[in-house]
Amino acid sequence: SVCFFPSQKPKSELVRASLRLLTSSAYRLQSECRKALPAEPSPAPDIQLVTQQVIQCAYDIAKAAKQLVTITTKENNN
Repeated sequence: SVCFFPSQKPKSELVRASLRLLTSSAYRLQSECRKALPAEPSPAPDIQLVTQQVIQCAYDIAKAAKQLVTITTKENNN
């Protein structure tokens, strides 16, 4: 795996915010996907709602990744 920030906290608040969004969105995506595959005794999930949530999480992950690429590219070019 690629490590953008080995053994140090990123200094930029924008980078930290993007990393927080990426992390929280990934956890949310995992949670929403689990809802789509419930255990047998539980009621069936609202698939349309779960699908919308999964799409939103995926969008947030892509947005955070784009922010990180943009920020780190700018920082590396300075």
